[in-house]
Amino acid sequence: MTRRVVQQRTARKAHKAAAGSAVALTAGLALVVGTAGTGQAATAASGAQAAPSCGAEQGSAAAAADSAVPSLAAVGTAGQKISYGLATQAPIGLWSSSSVTLRTPVSKGTVRLDVSSRGFSTDSLEVQRYVPRSHRWVDLDSTPGTGSWPRHGVFTFPVSAAASAGHPYTVALRVQDLDRPGSFTVAASVNDGHGHTYRAAARTAAATRPTVTVSGWQSGTTLVRGGAARDLKVTVKNTTDRAYPALNASYYAYGQGSRHALVPKDLVLKEYQPGRGWIRVPLVPNGCDPGMAVTLRPTAKGPLAPGATAVYRLRVAVAKSAPSDVAHADAGLSVGNGELPFASQELPFTIHG
Repeated sequence: MTRRVVQQRTARKAHKAAAGSAVALTAGLALVVGTAGTGQAATAASGAQAAPSCGAEQGSAAAAADSAVPSLAAVGTAGQKISYGLATQAPIGLWSSSSVTLRTPVSKGTVRLDVSSRGFSTDSLEVQRYVPRSHRWVDLDSTPGTGSWPRHGVFTFPVSAAASAGHPYTVALRVQDLDRPGSFTVAASVNDGHGHTYRAAARTAAATRPTVTVSGWQSGTTLVRGGAARDLKVTVKNTTDRAYPALNASYYAYGQGSRHALVPKDLVLKEYQPGRGWIRVPLVPNGCDPGMAVTLRPTAKGPLAPGATAVYRLRVAVAKSAPSDVAHADAGLSVGNGELPFASQELPFTIHG
């Protein structure tokens, strides 16, 4: 598994914890933006401003969505022993539906998904199946690809079904890319447990994501203790074919000097709210490491539809209280859908005065 993918998975765990604590995501986001380029990003769960929990996972609104029963409608035609369905787009930050339909009896068999990718590593793909009995999504068994940037991976799960052309058996799946845009092709097959292997037609999907741009913040930005603030604007345009129901953005900062570290009172973060003007957003300290983070107030009412745009306007200043031995801060923004990341941007700054 590549270092970047490990970072993305770490960040996602932090985002889950962020449902109960905004600062729990600080460490995860710091990992992600450490290798992210301009416009490459991550995310945090919404509404997180509670006391830090040092990474203890809490329940989230996104997790509640797992209780929804997926469609078990059959795909393919009656003459196919196995059929595989996959949406043409798989937007990053959203689970995308997929499914396997069997029309032949299988006893202690195995469904296999051979996945090839372009533009990102197959190690960044997550594939899960729905288990009706427990009403839960579970990860498929996976075989890592070879090399530092694998382009082929294998996902499998056991299956037994008294299926036939007249009584098809469907397994609901879902897939997501944790890394970057590209495309992937899935070739499904089933070993029926009786010595036969049947194959489905391969399906290809494009891994897409909204376009995120940041203006007003340049490399080498300097802020003065007790001085003027710097404004920046974050624009999120949904260039995918699906709505983002839980769009959110987070800001974090970390500054460590020879003797002291920045704390929330040392930074003044404001967010522009239409009809209200500039409102200060309280940063929350990380209870485990120096640093702070906050989930920004929503700017979009309801889901961000395809083609729609959401804008976050921020104002950042360094208070006079900032310790004199802290001369630099690592800061950044992340954007995502619920607990699932899709973009991050580094926004470091130097402190003078």
